[in-house]
Amino acid sequence: MENETLPRTAAAIRFVTILLLVISVAHAQSKVDAGWPSYGNDPGGSRYSPLRLINRDNVTQLRVLWTYRTGALPHDQELDRKAAFEATPILVDGKLFLSTPYDHVIALNPETGAKLWEFDPKLELPYGASEVTSRGVSAWRDSSAKAAQACALRIFVGTLDARLIALDGVTGKPCADFGANGEVDLTSGVRLRDPGDYEVTSAPAIVKDLVITGSAIGDGRAVTLERGIVRAYDCHTGQLRWSFDPIPWATKTEPRTGAGNAWSTLSVDADRDLLFIPTGSASPDYYGGIRKGDNKWANSVVALRASTGEFVWGFQVVHHDLWDYDVASQPTLFTWRDGTPALAISTKMGRIFVLNRLTGAPLLPVEERPVPKSDIPGEDSWPTQPASTISLVPEKLSAEDAWGKNPEERAGCADKIKAARAGDIFTPPSLQGTLVFPGSVGGVNWGGAAFDPQRHLLFVDTNRLAIFVKMIPREQFDAARKSATSDDRLHGEFAKQAGAPYAIFRTPLLSPSGLPCNPPPWGTVVAVDLFSGKKTWDVPLGSFLPDVNTGTITLGGPFATAGGLVFTAATMDNYLRAFESDSGKELWKFELPAGGQATPMTYGLNGKQYLVICAGGHGKLGTKQGDYVLAFALP
Repeated sequence: MENETLPRTAAAIRFVTILLLVISVAHAQSKVDAGWPSYGNDPGGSRYSPLRLINRDNVTQLRVLWTYRTGALPHDQELDRKAAFEATPILVDGKLFLSTPYDHVIALNPETGAKLWEFDPKLELPYGASEVTSRGVSAWRDSSAKAAQACALRIFVGTLDARLIALDGVTGKPCADFGANGEVDLTSGVRLRDPGDYEVTSAPAIVKDLVITGSAIGDGRAVTLERGIVRAYDCHTGQLRWSFDPIPWATKTEPRTGAGNAWSTLSVDADRDLLFIPTGSASPDYYGGIRKGDNKWANSVVALRASTGEFVWGFQVVHHDLWDYDVASQPTLFTWRDGTPALAISTKMGRIFVLNRLTGAPLLPVEERPVPKSDIPGEDSWPTQPASTISLVPEKLSAEDAWGKNPEERAGCADKIKAARAGDIFTPPSLQGTLVFPGSVGGVNWGGAAFDPQRHLLFVDTNRLAIFVKMIPREQFDAARKSATSDDRLHGEFAKQAGAPYAIFRTPLLSPSGLPCNPPPWGTVVAVDLFSGKKTWDVPLGSFLPDVNTGTITLGGPFATAGGLVFTAATMDNYLRAFESDSGKELWKFELPAGGQATPMTYGLNGKQYLVICAGGHGKLGTKQGDYVLAFALP
C-alpha cells in the first residue's frame, strides 16, 4: 500500500504546485493588464493608471517598441499650418483607437502597432477653418447586442465639419442605424455663420445609452456667433434626446451674442447621473458692452442631469470675461478627504477650484476680490472676480520683471511693458493696449490635469506667457491692419469682432530673439495636494535654451501611475518626460520625432505595460510636424 501511495502523493504535489504557479502568474498578469477606455482613462478624467510595472526604478530602461505612421501629414499646405496631432488613443476590446488632425479614425493592434482598419470621413474644410485637430474618440458597448453583431462596439468621433459619426469597432464601417447612414449633422439648429468655424475637436462623452458633445467655435469673428449648445443623442439611433444652451440670455441681446460653448472634454459621474460641462466665453471675447452682466453660465463648470439635460448647479470662474479665459480643461472628478464626491477644475488663470461635485459649493475657500475697472467707453466690467486658494502661476507683470538674453533685450521688454496698461490679473483690455497675464494660452489649457488618488496629488502643465491686447475703434480697424509691421503679422492676430464698436489686435509679449519678455520658467509641471491646497512641487518643463531649464509653452497634459510616475510631453523642445510623483525629479526623457502636443496614455496587455503618445506637432505653435504614434515598453 505504501509503495502505491507515494507516487500518487508526488503527482498530487506536482499538480498543486503547477496550479499555484498558474494562479500566481494569472494574479500577477491581472495586476498589469489594464485598459484606457476613455480619453481621460475614466469618464471623470483622472488620467491615472493603477499600473506599476514601469516605475521609478526602471523607467530609464524604456525603449520604443513600435512606431506607426498615420499618413495624415502633409495633407494640405494651407490647412497643415493649423494642424495639430493632439489625440490621446483609447484601448477597448483589445484594440487601440485614435483620430488624426483630419478626423481619420484608426484602429491598431496595441501589441504590434499594425493597422486593423481606417475610416476617412472625407472632410471638406474651407481654408478659414479655425482649428485642424481632433483630441480623440469615444467608445460605447451595446449591452443588448450579441458579441458578433455589427456595431455592438461603437466608436464615436466628432468632426471638423460638425458631424457626429458612429463606427463599428470591429470593421470601422459606419453604423447605418445611427442618424443618416452613420452620422448626425451638428449644424442643425445652431445658425451656422461661417463654415469651418463650427467644429468638434474633443472626444464626446458617453453616459449609458447617450453620446454627448459640445462644439468648438472660432472666436473673434463677430458678436453674433453660433450657439454653444451641448446635445445628447441616442447611441443606437442618433435621435436627439436633449439640448442645453449655457447662455440662453444671449438671444435677447442686440445684436444677438453667441458662443459660451463647451469645446473641451466633458466629465461624467454615471452613478449619480451627472454630467460636468466646462464652458468658454460669450462672444465677442474682448468686448462685453453688448453682453451686460456676469454672463452666466459662460466661463463656468455646469452640472447637468445626464439623462435629461436638466440644470443641477453652476460655478463661474470668470465673470463677464474680457480676457479669453475659457474653461479649457476637462473637470477632474475625485473623492475629497472626508469622502465627499468632489471636482477640481484647472483654469487658464492658473487657479484651481475644488468643488463639491453634488452641489458646486467650494471645498477650498473662494473669495470675490476687487479687480481693475475698464476704461473703454461702453464697457461695464464686473467689479470682482473669484480667487481660489490654489494659484499656480504669477498673476502680475511690471517693467522691473522684464527679461531678456542681454541688457538691450531687457530694456526693450521693459519699454513694451511700460507702454501698456499693466498690473494685476484681470486688468481689462484698453485702447492703450493691456498686458493680459497669464495670457489666453494659460495657466492651464486643454491638457488639463491628472490625479493620483493614493497621494491626493493633482498634476498639471502650466504656461507663463503675457499677451498684449489692444482695442481698436471700428473705424480705425482697416488702417491698423494695413499699417501693421511684419513682426505684427508674424506673431500677432487681428480680430474683427464684427457688430461691436471695437476690434482687437493681440500678440505674445516677446523680445527680439523671440523669447517671452516675462521671466522664466515659461512652462512647468506642478503637483498640488488637493486636500490642503498647497503646492508640493513645481519644476520647469522643457527648455528653449541649451542646458538651461527655462521651461517652454506647453500644449498637452500629464498622466500619473501607481508606479510613482508622472508622464508628460507638451513642450516645444519635443521631449516626452517622466517625473517622480513625490518629488518632481525628472527621471527620464526621450526626444520625439515630432512635437508631442498630446497627452500620452498607458495600458497593460499580457504581462507588459505600454506607454503610447501621438507625436505630430502643432502648426500654430510652430513645433515640428509629423504623423507618428509611438509605443514604449521595458525590454
